[in-house]
Amino acid sequence: MKKLADEGCSCSELSNMMSTGDIDGYMLKPMNCPHHVKIYASQARSYRDLPLRLAEFGTVYRWEQSGEISGMTRVRGFTQDDAHLFVTEDQIGDEVMGCIELVQTIFDVLGMHDYRVRVGLRDPNSDKYVGDSERWDRAEEACRAAAAKLGVNWSEEEGEAAFYGPKIDFVVKDVIGREWQLGTVQVDYNLPERFDLWYKGNDGENHRPVMIHRAPFGSLERFCGVLIEHFAGKFPTWLSPTQCHILTISEKHKGYAAEVAEKLREQNVRVKIDDGDDTIGKKIRTHRKMRPAYMMILGDGEMNNNCVSLRSRTGSQISDLPLEQFVENIVNEIREKVAEPSLVPDSE
Repeated sequence: MKKLADEGCSCSELSNMMSTGDIDGYMLKPMNCPHHVKIYASQARSYRDLPLRLAEFGTVYRWEQSGEISGMTRVRGFTQDDAHLFVTEDQIGDEVMGCIELVQTIFDVLGMHDYRVRVGLRDPNSDKYVGDSERWDRAEEACRAAAAKLGVNWSEEEGEAAFYGPKIDFVVKDVIGREWQLGTVQVDYNLPERFDLWYKGNDGENHRPVMIHRAPFGSLERFCGVLIEHFAGKFPTWLSPTQCHILTISEKHKGYAAEVAEKLREQNVRVKIDDGDDTIGKKIRTHRKMRPAYMMILGDGEMNNNCVSLRSRTGSQISDLPLEQFVENIVNEIREKVAEPSLVPDSE
């Protein structure tokens, strides 16, 4: 454990590590950072190589206590969309800004607008922080400047910094008012020091890089859990697991259903066909619970006229829509990432 601490793991990370149980001194990976550090250190680097950005969707493990585990939002094995950026001190501001703009873009695309930005600073009365105070000051100022450019509510919170550097967290409020820390950007002076990283500067001397940790989603499991609750399972068309459910009225419409499904799949539309023996009423009730963006009902009229009838989640309907027009419309809706399914006019 001491060796792990010497290699840059925090006390909280050590206490949450998951042991293999049978090989002394080995733990399941609690973080991706040291592996990216080793890649950086695998060869000599020059200032011309920086910024160097390494990204990975990596599975990590934490021994959360049983009372702390909760659905998808708190688990023992999860996936981090980790990236580590190795930069010079002069590059910190621009790289941090790029990272948080990426997080903001993700939230905007997903329609998650109820969030705040928290700039975590060191507590001046605590001795847990490592590194030179002047470098901390510069890093904290870079984080403040980046947060101020976002155009959203942000706050400074002393004591919320990681022990190795300041950080910017995106704190999202879900549909029932709970706050979740999701995306994060962290500035790290500690690991480059611990692992003796360096690059050759334009002055011919060796310098320490600065490491920026970036995770736009944070834990993918937690993010998906919050996202499901955010949409209450009613995802926009582009995000729906299946975007169109095709329901046949009788067995003789199976061939047309397959033809329609093939045209949609050619355009990468996700389709599910129900051509079973249940009545159309039962099929509609069953598939409504699955909350696809659209349910398509196919009978004699649709088959004979090469058209479709659609039903939205709200129960609104449209009939005799030409198949080619529907394919074009849904492809456009997916491409433009429209927030709500809009191809069926609301009946209200």
